[in-house]
Amino acid sequence: MKITLIADIHGNLPALQAVLRHAAGRQAAHTILNLGDAVGYGPYPDEVVRVIQGAAFINIIGNYDQKVLDKRQRQTNWEKVKNPDKRSMFAWTYRALSKPSRRYLKTLPEQRAVTLGDKTFLLTHGSPASLTEHLSVETPAARFEELAAMVSADIGLCGHSHEPFIWESGGVTFINPGSIGRPDDGDPRASYAILTLTPDEIMVKHFRVSYDIQSAVRQMRQTGLPEVFSQVLRQGRNYDDTLALVGHNPDPNSLEPGDTLTLLTDFSLQD
Repeated sequence: MKITLIADIHGNLPALQAVLRHAAGRQAAHTILNLGDAVGYGPYPDEVVRVIQGAAFINIIGNYDQKVLDKRQRQTNWEKVKNPDKRSMFAWTYRALSKPSRRYLKTLPEQRAVTLGDKTFLLTHGSPASLTEHLSVETPAARFEELAAMVSADIGLCGHSHEPFIWESGGVTFINPGSIGRPDDGDPRASYAILTLTPDEIMVKHFRVSYDIQSAVRQMRQTGLPEVFSQVLRQGRNYDDTLALVGHNPDPNSLEPGDTLTLLTDFSLQD
């Protein structure tokens, strides 16, 4: 049995479409576990939400999804978000979502347990303890042991950190597929994973998939949001690192995708 594992699409429809084609080519698109943050940062929030309502998807909500939908923040124009760029991004994303898409996102749980084959999966965005806990290979082993004790499942799935990894602790296998739509490691390609279940083992392969970044960038610029968000897509870095690299008002033509890439060499990454 093959399962596609995705997270952190962040409104990037071309990246999501490329990943779905890639997974379909490996006969792995019949069951898709999506770990949240469908929207935020990308120019296609409504289109992405419509896609993830397909029959193959099992979804949960992420912290950015919640921030975009938060009524209290919306009523104050997201004034609690100190960064004006991010404040404008949240407001634009909310307006770009149709009412049906907003309603659908609100129905999604923060966690979901599912059984596939003979394995039980716990879907979380951050960790079993928190929607916003940042898990990575640098997380102390003792913390993974604590989290494993909270999980009544064989496999703990998590996103949020945008860092692909596999970690085993306390009889639980923790897996993060990385981010489809907003990688943070300097490699702008979409990141996801395919899990293959057999009676004896769980095989995990992480992939990096090229997509039409320029198409996403062109649409990003059509939103009228600050250029830094277009550069986030082009550079494959988070907002703060992109801002440090290109500044608030970069020349849109001064940096091409790949100019400053530091490609991952993790053993599990494949194209």
